[in-house]
Amino acid sequence: MSTSSTVDRAFRAALYATTDDALDTGASLLAGDPAADAELARRGEEFVANAWRRGWQPADLVRIVRRELDDAHLRIVTGLIRAQAPHDRPRGPRWAAQLDALGTPGAAPAPRTDRFSHATAVLELYRLLLRLPTLESLDEAAAEAAGATGPGGRDRRPESRMLGRIRALLAKAEATGFPEEAEALTAKAQELMARHSVDEALLAVRAHTAAGPGACRIGVEAPYEQTKAVLLDAIADANHCRAVWNESLGFSTVVGFDADLEAVELLYTSLLVQAGTAMTKAEAAQKAGGRKRTKTFRQSFLAAYAHRVGARLAAAAEGRTSGVSEDLLPVLASRDVAVTERLDHLFPETTTTRLRGVSDAAGWEEGARAADSAQVEARRRLG
Repeated sequence: MSTSSTVDRAFRAALYATTDDALDTGASLLAGDPAADAELARRGEEFVANAWRRGWQPADLVRIVRRELDDAHLRIVTGLIRAQAPHDRPRGPRWAAQLDALGTPGAAPAPRTDRFSHATAVLELYRLLLRLPTLESLDEAAAEAAGATGPGGRDRRPESRMLGRIRALLAKAEATGFPEEAEALTAKAQELMARHSVDEALLAVRAHTAAGPGACRIGVEAPYEQTKAVLLDAIADANHCRAVWNESLGFSTVVGFDADLEAVELLYTSLLVQAGTAMTKAEAAQKAGGRKRTKTFRQSFLAAYAHRVGARLAAAAEGRTSGVSEDLLPVLASRDVAVTERLDHLFPETTTTRLRGVSDAAGWEEGARAADSAQVEARRRLG
């Protein structure tokens, strides 16, 4: 019996059925034929390549596998992504960064397992990959955004010193135990983000660059994913981007120019860390006062945090626009139009949703107070 036949039989038994018995049958066939391992891996690379054709990206696959399965499946899918990458076409710097984020093969040795258990995990993973829905393709946006970056859309420029400074400031803001220091560091980082965005816009105009807006997906993980999506949306709006949340798959797609997308990713990650730290302290105070920590408290805390930070960011964005020279305003306006057009192209139909589970007054008050501490514009106070 050929190895291809073994894999075909295992797939017929396990991939198109949902029962454990079917999975066991397929895993038994694979476990009994070690010669089929190479063909099984090759089929896995085909599943990965098919996911790319359906709009998925490396970070998306890692996210969905981590969400739906476990560490064994995560190790398998990262191995398949690495193995498929040399056979893939160039897809730009964001894609390359996602591949780099997978880490070095063999950095952490996988725990030993028997052939049947491994085959079961492989089939469970392939079941998931087979059933992935089609996503909005970000390749077209990436290709347009790469118009001035050279063949294959790979950015020739190293990361700017400005972005390095921003990363360092936000890392310090997340690490410090002093709210005032975190506030000052975050404020400075936001100032640099605004300056970097304007500098990039000016550079594009002077170089007559035809690059359009790009897009990226940012994970919006449980718990309290709805309030996190609201926070991400506010950060995107304030940084000349637009965000659309996919609740069922656990991410938001953010559309914007590269420098602004970078700012959104950095600030969202940092503010989530700062919000988590502040919420932990607020919960400790609640417990010391004899009140129980509840899911409703946390939901309300994060909702207030997102609402207040959004208001502060919007005010800060308006202040930055008012300070821009008049000759740059048409440039920024045209970039906003381009972002909206790209968003409408990717998502011709969107819906709105109401924020749920916000009913704890103490949580709301503490979240608003924490948002005030996470000041994002230098010393600007909002009423």
